[in-house]
Amino acid sequence: MPTIDRIHAREVLDSRGNPTVEVEAESMGRIVYAIVPSGASTGEHEALELRDRDNRFHGKGVLKAVRNVNEVIAPKLVGEELDSQERLDKIMLELDGTELKTNLGANAILGVSLVIAKLRAGVQGKWIYEVIGNDYTIPVPLLNVINGGKHAGGKLAIQEFMIVPHGFDTFRESLRAGSEIYHSLKSLLKKKYGVSAVNVGDEGGFAPPIDRSADALQMLVSAIEDAGYSPKEQVSLAIDAAASEFFHDAYYHVDDQKMTIEDMVDLYSQLTEEFPLISIEDPFDENDFEAFAKLMRLLGNKIAIVADDLTVTNVNRIKQAMDTNAANYLLLKVNQIGSLTEALNASDLCRQGKWGVVVSHRSGETEDPFIADLAVAIKAERIKTGAPARSERTAKYNQLLRIEEKLGDKAIYQGTLM
Repeated sequence: MPTIDRIHAREVLDSRGNPTVEVEAESMGRIVYAIVPSGASTGEHEALELRDRDNRFHGKGVLKAVRNVNEVIAPKLVGEELDSQERLDKIMLELDGTELKTNLGANAILGVSLVIAKLRAGVQGKWIYEVIGNDYTIPVPLLNVINGGKHAGGKLAIQEFMIVPHGFDTFRESLRAGSEIYHSLKSLLKKKYGVSAVNVGDEGGFAPPIDRSADALQMLVSAIEDAGYSPKEQVSLAIDAAASEFFHDAYYHVDDQKMTIEDMVDLYSQLTEEFPLISIEDPFDENDFEAFAKLMRLLGNKIAIVADDLTVTNVNRIKQAMDTNAANYLLLKVNQIGSLTEALNASDLCRQGKWGVVVSHRSGETEDPFIADLAVAIKAERIKTGAPARSERTAKYNQLLRIEEKLGDKAIYQGTLM
């Protein structure tokens, strides 16, 4: 059995120009790399992203996490056999000894966890998805083409407005439709609002001066039709409200209004009736399981109610959400929980509870396409990795194109199963 010959971490930059952790590992002469992403609208229950909080990079340096890899984790793992992802992750989790990785940092542990998966694939001459799973599908992309909230800095409170090209036979056809709609949207926004409307947010989506959620969704419908596609039949819509970000003083501040939970339920219901909306993520505050459950009772048999900040890829919070019937989809982010094994456990729990899974990037992303392989390996119904623009986003889409081509006739596109 091959062993881990070397592990080394360094500080690199993510897509926002902030430091993050990259881990390099070697076995049998094969060298692989993994880079850890970072979120902007992070849930309060997420595992700790260890930052230096000194004068470097305005306090955002990650040299502490890098040292934890090089001086604490590496000495424990170098020489270990590459036999089991779970066993190697367990060594790190026990070394840290805390649920939220507050000793070593989730960014330190995750960088090593991901690089182990890559190393295991490399020494076996396999693709990453092949060592994570044994049965595969290609996910439907959720492309964030209008950015609001913390991702853009404009007036739109809702954070993401996405197109969902599901009505196609292959991922390749869906991605083509998504790209064409994205460019049609760019033209429509420029014509209506001027050239500044097509400035892009953190995830490659446009950040136009739109004030109301319904107006943003209407622009997406217009772009779908302008590109020659059929709303609902071929391309539907999704939103990530990230409602915790606009919930304060007991109200939700959205569309220039102060809204109660009941008002928000009415808003989501109205938007679902008016537009081909098939997915709503984080519709309420990250601690309000009952508000999620209210929306589930109304819309859960029609659309996806996706838990992100509510569950933070944590099996204990997922169980609580299942017990209260608060959602029917999990947004899975590996850096929320801090190790690949724990993320896979979260996915397994969702399958047991008949939930769907959306594998997701972060707003501070990297060129590492790991989550594309992960989505294929766990048969995720959907993947959320930004607009079809900016290389840290397209890296994931391009990897899915490669995997679909590699699988050939065995490639099953989730859009055909909807």
